Amino acid sequence: EVQLVESGGGSVQAGGSLRLSCTVFGYSYSNYCMGWFRQAPGKEREGVAAIDSAGVTSYADSVKGRFTISQDNAKNTLYLQMNSLKPEDTAMFYCAASPRGTYGGSCRWHRPAGTYNYWGQGTQVTVSS
Repeated sequence: EVQLVESGGGSVQAGGSLRLSCTVFGYSYSNYCMGWFRQAPGKEREGVAAIDSAGVTSYADSVKGRFTISQDNAKNTLYLQMNSLKPEDTAMFYCAASPRGTYGGSCRWHRPAGTYNYWGQGTQVTVSS
């Protein structure tokens, strides 16, 4: 019933920019948490950024100052603006969503991936040196 559809991935050179989008269908919780994750080959899925229903954001240190998470409630869309991309950013990126009340912890970038209820299909980001 709940579906997240991602777009915006691609291949860029170091220093370039990409904007990822995640449109949510069938999700109407008044109190929620949404996040962006990335997973490179041979590594665990790691949190990148998060935003809650009040608009409070948080970022992993590795992307702070370069990435911006935002949302457009009228369009039911989540965004991740990525600037100054580095080769180490290369990964499959996923968006995730969950009602706030289903997890006892806070909605921050380091919230475990396993605690989210819904996931997008992923979009590949490749950054060349």
